Amino acid sequence: MNDFSLTEKIIGEAIFVHRHLGPGLLESTYQYCLFHRLRKVGLNVSMESPLPVYFDGVKIDCAYRLDLVVENQVVIELKSVKRLKDIHLAQMITYLKLGGFPAGLLINYNVLKLVDGIKRVKN
Repeated sequence: MNDFSLTEKIIGEAIFVHRHLGPGLLESTYQYCLFHRLRKVGLNVSMESPLPVYFDGVKIDCAYRLDLVVENQVVIELKSVKRLKDIHLAQMITYLKLGGFPAGLLINYNVLKLVDGIKRVKN
């Protein structure tokens, strides 16, 4: 499955979660529900995946945790904020670079229509 079709499938499931729960809940609620939906449709997904930092030839365990990683290809960073900020996008770009992932989805569940809260990011 290519990155685009995989992200389309993930977005469909994210919308399913949003339609059933609505906006304004904690990020962790959306995280667990999306994790459940992605597994239910047969995707390989991990939650709270550790992301070490390699610096100057040393592996540094900084306790960074990726919200969700799907098929070892797409990082999903979930938010439930008034609006996404540039720092959220910068954080995602850094996660993709550090982990060598080809794509990411930044999803803000605190919106009326979820399509308004989704940003696709490529490495």
